[in-house]
Amino acid sequence: MSLLFDQVIKRFIRTGSLTIIMPDGSIRRYEGSPGPKAAMRIKTDEALRALIVNSGLAFGEGYMDGLIEPVDGTLEDVLLVLMTNMQDSNHIFNRLESGFRFLTRRVRQFNDRRRSRRNVAHHYDLNGELYRLFLDQDRQYSCAYFAQDDMTLEEAQLAKKRHIAAKLKLDRPDLSVLDIGCGWGGMALTLAKEFGARVTGVTLSQEQLQAARQRAADEGLSDRVRFELCDYRAIRHQFDRIVSVGMFEHVGIGHYDQFFRTVHERLKPDGVALVHSIGRSDGPGSTNPWINKYIFPGGYSPALSETLGAVEQAGLWVTDCEVLRLHYAKTIAIWRQRFAANRDRILALYDERFYRMFDFYLTGAELSFRVQGHMNFQLQLTRSIDAVPLTRDYMFEAERAAAM
Repeated sequence: MSLLFDQVIKRFIRTGSLTIIMPDGSIRRYEGSPGPKAAMRIKTDEALRALIVNSGLAFGEGYMDGLIEPVDGTLEDVLLVLMTNMQDSNHIFNRLESGFRFLTRRVRQFNDRRRSRRNVAHHYDLNGELYRLFLDQDRQYSCAYFAQDDMTLEEAQLAKKRHIAAKLKLDRPDLSVLDIGCGWGGMALTLAKEFGARVTGVTLSQEQLQAARQRAADEGLSDRVRFELCDYRAIRHQFDRIVSVGMFEHVGIGHYDQFFRTVHERLKPDGVALVHSIGRSDGPGSTNPWINKYIFPGGYSPALSETLGAVEQAGLWVTDCEVLRLHYAKTIAIWRQRFAANRDRILALYDERFYRMFDFYLTGAELSFRVQGHMNFQLQLTRSIDAVPLTRDYMFEAERAAAM
């Protein structure tokens, strides 16, 4: 088994170097062209076999269980070497794993209403205190917008909300806004407070719903903002504006047509919608099996090429498209710092295995934006060709006014 593993890794490592301490104590070093370096230990033969059978799942599980660990470095060091080489790997095992995931992705992403609620509960109904320990004060669990490089996380998340608000063209009070996937309510509350909107936020998370409603009451905004436990597909009213931040990743590729048809049907004829999502710059792909099992079941970050076809089929105009490249990497780097600083408090909520799971998730997520082509995109959508001005100047002016 170790001989087969040795042959696999020899062909896999093409950039940088990886030193591995095997279960029998032997040390093997694999080198490619100049690049990052790391070392790790595999403690058992079972963990070694699992890596050969399904490396995409087994590496994360091995780390969670303490059977795989970095040596003389960090988890980030090891993942940087591995994820850098995944970009270039043409090895047969890697091709087979990726091909199987791609062919079966529609099954894993079959997110009907019942399955969607279960998937959301898996991640977003965790103890609310966990998210307070590493997110910003507003609990924005999506990519921040670093308009200036030296912004704090709180400043960058507020800038993100204002950036999106400018694209929504909130040019008069009392516009009705539907917030699909409203999280803990931060976007909806900001649109009401700063722009005079009347917002309906929908979520499938009980934890988020309770927190969002309490925040609206505490801020005296219950008359302008209401939150509902509701699938977006069940909405029947039309709105002046629709916003969706960090929710499209949970829709599932087989439901894109339905999602954008719903946006079209729920948007007034002169309305404006803004969809903010994680995407991938290298074309269609599949979700890592460890992420699918432990973090975001049913989730998938789409390429624009997969998204725009569904927009066209729904009869919507793409009136603006922006790609945010390293903003999320910067965001997650700060989350990781805060997460590590609160290790003891997180261990009081959960156990060591959970801590390692979430650490693995955050570390891999940051690197996916740094070395694997992940990014964020924002699509401004309208039903009418003339729903927004002919130039983008109004966006910049609205954003500057909000910042003032």
